[in-house]
Amino acid sequence: MRKIDSYAHILPRKYFERMAELAKDKGAIKRWLTIPVLYDLEARLKMMEGFPGYQQILTLSNPPIELIAGPDDSPALARLANEEMASIRDAHPDKFPAFVASLPMNNPAACLEEMAYAIGVLGARGIQVFTNVNGRPLDEPEFWPIFEAAVKTYDVPVWMHPARGANMADYASETKSKFEIWWTFGWPYETSAAMTRMVFSGFFDKLPELKVITHHMGAMIPFFDGRVGPGLDQFGSRTSDEDYEGLLKRMARRPIDYFRLFYADTALAGGRSGLRCGLDFFGAKQVVFASDCPFDPEGGPMFIRTIPEAIDSLNLPEEEREGIYFRNALRLLKMPCC
Repeated sequence: MRKIDSYAHILPRKYFERMAELAKDKGAIKRWLTIPVLYDLEARLKMMEGFPGYQQILTLSNPPIELIAGPDDSPALARLANEEMASIRDAHPDKFPAFVASLPMNNPAACLEEMAYAIGVLGARGIQVFTNVNGRPLDEPEFWPIFEAAVKTYDVPVWMHPARGANMADYASETKSKFEIWWTFGWPYETSAAMTRMVFSGFFDKLPELKVITHHMGAMIPFFDGRVGPGLDQFGSRTSDEDYEGLLKRMARRPIDYFRLFYADTALAGGRSGLRCGLDFFGAKQVVFASDCPFDPEGGPMFIRTIPEAIDSLNLPEEEREGIYFRNALRLLKMPCC
């Protein structure tokens, strides 16, 4: 069966080299230096040959552009990333049918210019944002025109990737997160927090056609559907210094119903229980296949192999399997099925 990997990461070589030049902390990019499939296109193509019918939607890998470069340099870095991904797509359309535009989020005005170029000229099928912009939440007013343009001007989906580092401590008494808790549990929290800010800031009321693809199967939301459902039906009862109860009354839907509007991907490192939980919450039509390639212990192929094994073990109806593997992605990307 055809499989479209909707969240496969890449650092095109020219971009990778420029990123390495700009990175002030070489330790922060340590992992990226040791995964050839990230920046070596020939290595990636060779790996993909082992998976017939497998294709990738290209998204720029961590770290966020705004973390690497200041607002004066980030627009050029985003332009380089998008032009390189478009070039890879054009050279190998059978392997990479589309790419997602990267943006210099620390320069919102430049983001709008880059969207016009990346989507309007290069043909990007969406935009990628991270769950925070150097510590700033996505619902700050300065970032609103980016989401508004994605929906009203270009009608493209938004890919949302978690961003959190060891500098975000787990305890107030400490200055850093230990034992990679910032990644294992911090990333799901970070995604869930960003989703919640979008819900209660009215993103879906103001932009009913907004489509956000949340990495890692909607993070914590499906598992905590009871806290998100009956729990947030009591929104405001725990807070005395904000009118959250008034906000709840003004909302057109229950909070949990807004959360069901997000899309989710299957990038759960091959875990079966999380897939079942996410599918129960979002429904098969809101889920797209993704591997998180190449961030697995084998440097690329492992999750491409194990995630489909997990999906297939669920014994889903064939229509749902096809939807997850390729039809839902094609619908989101507005690309022909055959």
